[in-house]
Amino acid sequence: MSRTWAYLRVSTEGQDNDNQLAEITGKGFDVKERHIIRDVVSGSTPAMDRPGFATLMGKLDEGDRLVVTKLDRLGRDSIDVQTTLKKLTAMGVEVHCLALAGFDLGSAIGGMVMQVLAAVAQFERELIAERTKAGVANARAKGKVLGRPVALTDQQKKDARQMVEQGHSYRSVAKAMGCSHATIMRACEAI
Repeated sequence: MSRTWAYLRVSTEGQDNDNQLAEITGKGFDVKERHIIRDVVSGSTPAMDRPGFATLMGKLDEGDRLVVTKLDRLGRDSIDVQTTLKKLTAMGVEVHCLALAGFDLGSAIGGMVMQVLAAVAQFERELIAERTKAGVANARAKGKVLGRPVALTDQQKKDARQMVEQGHSYRSVAKAMGCSHATIMRACEAI
């Protein structure tokens, strides 16, 4: 007998996935509580590396139906999504995505729609990465210092080395300068 499963995923603990379940049941899918799998994990984590999804894979049988609200619940990387869908289809599991009009993603039309949307999502991620790199390069070109703030100025590093050479311990110099002894050790090695 086929069963209907709901896979609900959010990225962080503070988020609630009840709205995903309400959307699934609101579309007429009858999902028993024991067939609801919840994950709190980033979408960039491959599906098979997610605790909840790995559990789900062990419970699915041929003829079962898996329902997700959006394609990004399965993953944000098009290759991972396609790999996951191929595994599910090979197991004889129907995969329905509500955002794609509920098509069985294993069907010909569902597969085509999924590939197009996954490619668009991948394209968007690559554009975001390009814009981010361009923004960082632009900020550097304007002289903006990026990254972690420096613990000691060049003069403080010279002073620290001088104090160590005078016989002060790394810890006493660090205490006097308000930083860790490891910072003083690195500063002395760098000069």
